[in-house]
Amino acid sequence: MPTTPAQSALTFGPLDPAAQDAVRALAAAATQQDGVPPLSEQPLLRLGADTDWLTHVVAHDADGAVVGYAQVDRGGDDASAELVVHPDHRRSGTGTMLLRTAERDARLPMFSGAPGQRGKPLRVWAHGDLPAARAFAAARGYDVARELLVLARPLGAEDAAQDLPDLPGLALRTVRPGADDEAWVRLNARAFAGHPEQGRLTVDDLHDRQREAWFDPEGFFLVVPADDPADEPLGYLWTKVETDQADGSRDGEIYAVGVSPDAQGRGLGRALTAVGLRHLARVGCDRAVLYVDGDNAAALATYAGAGFERAATDVQYAPARTA
Repeated sequence: MPTTPAQSALTFGPLDPAAQDAVRALAAAATQQDGVPPLSEQPLLRLGADTDWLTHVVAHDADGAVVGYAQVDRGGDDASAELVVHPDHRRSGTGTMLLRTAERDARLPMFSGAPGQRGKPLRVWAHGDLPAARAFAAARGYDVARELLVLARPLGAEDAAQDLPDLPGLALRTVRPGADDEAWVRLNARAFAGHPEQGRLTVDDLHDRQREAWFDPEGFFLVVPADDPADEPLGYLWTKVETDQADGSRDGEIYAVGVSPDAQGRGLGRALTAVGLRHLARVGCDRAVLYVDGDNAAALATYAGAGFERAATDVQYAPARTA
């Protein structure tokens, strides 16, 4: 039986291993119900993080079971939150309670925080742009502030048979974990200097991903000067293939494509996309997917030219007065 707000209780992070497992189980239950994961990769990787710019909020029912979770990230110009409520405890006020708590935390961090992190506007992600999420946002005065598009295209033998693109004056090689970590972080920060999430990735964030079961350095490529391969890389292409996918329906993700501002205008984005498609086809993927901001016209044109079409949309909401 769903709890009422009065029966729910909130606790705040950091999360111990048991609480992290409970949140993962909560997210899995919501995924099964909704057909789309409620939390993106980054919040899941940060379930154990204890930093002054991150707040964990856990909702429990009267028996102590975890029925909701929110994570508030105040590390960017805006505070960003993701939240999930167990399907059996929706429409009980738990989602509203988590949202209001996130709003207060963005304005005045309650249980963590550092100077300069107060008074930030809040934005909230809703993955899959589900009707229930749209109704929830509208009822609480939130409008769409950003769209993150999920694009997809089929892969076939012709993709696997493609030659590597010609890169005059440049060379393509796979990443060397450990040796290339710092250089990749510098390149990524330059390539995504204006991006609210990607450009903030640190060496620790990279290491978190390298520990994931899907990480494969053979699917992580760097573009370097041909005459000095040890010099700073000018671009990269990172792919991701989740493990335990069924044969015949294996998705491979073009996880990230980054080009240094110093190498813009040389067609590297298009060339690296082709590298990614070739690699994903060769490791047995049936479909390529990627994420791109809905207002990134240049990237959208590149991906349309490579045959990608919209498959889904993630939406970030903001209060109507600040959207």
